[in-house]
Amino acid sequence: MQIFVGLGNPGAKYERNRHNIGFMALDRIAEDHGFGPWKSKFQGQISEGRLGDDKVLLLKPETFMNLSGQSVGEAMRFYKLTSQDVTVFHDELDLAPGKCRVKMGGGHAGHNGLRSIHAHITEAYQRIRLGIGHPGRKELVSAYVLHDFAKADEEWLDNLLRGICDGAPDLARGENGKFQNAVALRVNPPRSSTTKPAKEPAAPKADTKETPKEDTRSPLQKLADKFR
Repeated sequence: MQIFVGLGNPGAKYERNRHNIGFMALDRIAEDHGFGPWKSKFQGQISEGRLGDDKVLLLKPETFMNLSGQSVGEAMRFYKLTSQDVTVFHDELDLAPGKCRVKMGGGHAGHNGLRSIHAHITEAYQRIRLGIGHPGRKELVSAYVLHDFAKADEEWLDNLLRGICDGAPDLARGENGKFQNAVALRVNPPRSSTTKPAKEPAAPKADTKETPKEDTRSPLQKLADKFR
């Protein structure tokens, strides 16, 4: 069994925030893969189902972001799992919008949700880093992540979430390369060639004018012909 954790903040106020992209990913997986109804447990919302042959628990902590580790740790201990059975979906400022990268272990890079999970289950868990871009200045980060996605983001966001669902069974099997390929095919699909081959230049038309015949008449004949 595995636990897929989506990070975010509970409540309608935060529902479309950039910080809640982890929640959005889990909601789409649950819907597209026919998971069970969401229930309250482990200080969060859980939904159970299967991805291919693998049983997966989806968990959305409702402790608010900076206490997410409490919920994750409780669920992990209940099922007698290790941190390596946990995969966390979260927003990533250091990736361009729509990019998706899989990472095992490492630091939390100042992300409060990851910081809390580190404290409760160690850093030895898998992360799905979902790029949301950076506002450009450190002092703008808090307002940026707690702001809704812009209308201009809707297309890439939808493609990213679709790609996550396409590749979710691969992710559950540990085939991270296939998972990332599935996401990439949605976000950056191969372009079909719509350019028509250039037409060959038309062959020049044959000159239909006849070459004038040489006048072989004598001057006397020419003069005589004028008066005929």
